[in-house]
Amino acid sequence: MTPEEMIVACCTDLAGKVRGKAFPAVQFEKRMKRGIGWTPTNVQITCFDTIAESPFGSLGDLVLIPDEAAHVRVELGGGIEHFALGDISYTDGRPWEFCTRSILKEALERLRKVAGVSLLGAFEHEFQFRGGSSPLGDAFSTASFRAERRLAETLVAAMRAAGLEPDTFMKEYGAGQYEVTMGPSRGVAIADHSTILRELLRAILAESGREITFTPIRDPAGVGNGVHIHLSFLRGEHPATWDPNGKHELSTLAGQFIAGVLKYLESIVALTAPSAISYLRLTPHRWSAAFNNLGFRDREASVRICPVSELSDVAKAAQFNFEFRAADASASPHLQLAAIVHAGVQGIEEGLPTPDATTEDLSLLEQDALEALGIVRLPQSLPEALERFARNGTVTGWFPDGFADVYVKHKRGEMAFLEGRTEQEVCALYEQTY
Repeated sequence: MTPEEMIVACCTDLAGKVRGKAFPAVQFEKRMKRGIGWTPTNVQITCFDTIAESPFGSLGDLVLIPDEAAHVRVELGGGIEHFALGDISYTDGRPWEFCTRSILKEALERLRKVAGVSLLGAFEHEFQFRGGSSPLGDAFSTASFRAERRLAETLVAAMRAAGLEPDTFMKEYGAGQYEVTMGPSRGVAIADHSTILRELLRAILAESGREITFTPIRDPAGVGNGVHIHLSFLRGEHPATWDPNGKHELSTLAGQFIAGVLKYLESIVALTAPSAISYLRLTPHRWSAAFNNLGFRDREASVRICPVSELSDVAKAAQFNFEFRAADASASPHLQLAAIVHAGVQGIEEGLPTPDATTEDLSLLEQDALEALGIVRLPQSLPEALERFARNGTVTGWFPDGFADVYVKHKRGEMAFLEGRTEQEVCALYEQTY
């Protein structure tokens, strides 16, 4: 009997997981119209496969509709990786309020209406191999690349086949840690491509029986894995982020957007870095982010103005971008990007001025000095982050009715699974699930 090819219709959920249903690939055209059945309470499945308190119970029916624009079919050595990201809708076609991809689409539409621009961007991912350890002295080395050359070259080919633009692959500083980057995409594809890249990487390694983790941090004393989100704007087809006469060379639009992100960062970090261990990483001197600051080429700033190359054949306006660093892979890329976009658009609507860029070690400043600079320490635990999210009516108002309550209950369900466990045990659990 000849096996029949299947395809998975999938989505990213509140737990940052990619979940879906498979069906025969020959049905793809029909499923793009009618979708495949989905259950509302699925939204409350935590990253540990417990079910948090749900307002839906056993009631309701939805459909998950795959999108041709996010359709991936890649032939790998041992088989085929075939899936399509999609949107969760009611059975009459209306977007479901808790579909992360639909939430991102709404945020991007708000950006278009308010500012007349579209978003260009790309996610950078750090990951670590599970099991084993790195040889001493292999950080950023040619030997460490050589050890994973086959993986890198297979991944690059798979990315191209899936419509992603490969960029770099390198051995990072941490034990068994690597980083992979890609070229920019536009709109919802920014988050789609982040998801696709993670899935391709896992699929390639599964063929050889190897496992990786994108967990925010494996060891409380070790190096964490971040997600860095590079962003810029296009007005039509023209770059709209750089202004040679602007503060820090940012256009007024970009400066207001960044100001909004920083103003509301303490209330959206529950969405961009949403695990219990994310806050072990978001501390000073971990090259992550601990304060709501803008930095110029500063890898400890929450938002970093990135360098441009005078040697490049790409115009400076097209190169110029900024990077959001208070994020990790325990979140849905779609929900992360939606939160950032909403915060930025809020800054545009409020006409906030371009922030000053910090140049000092903020962890050494007293509280009154931080307040004078308009700087706040980001939440230092998931419960604190959720509390700041839930109490900020402006932030919760960006999302559909009921979203904030469901999201907080989801995260409380996740934390309930961790009760009574040591920090090391909690890290081990997240390493397994991400």
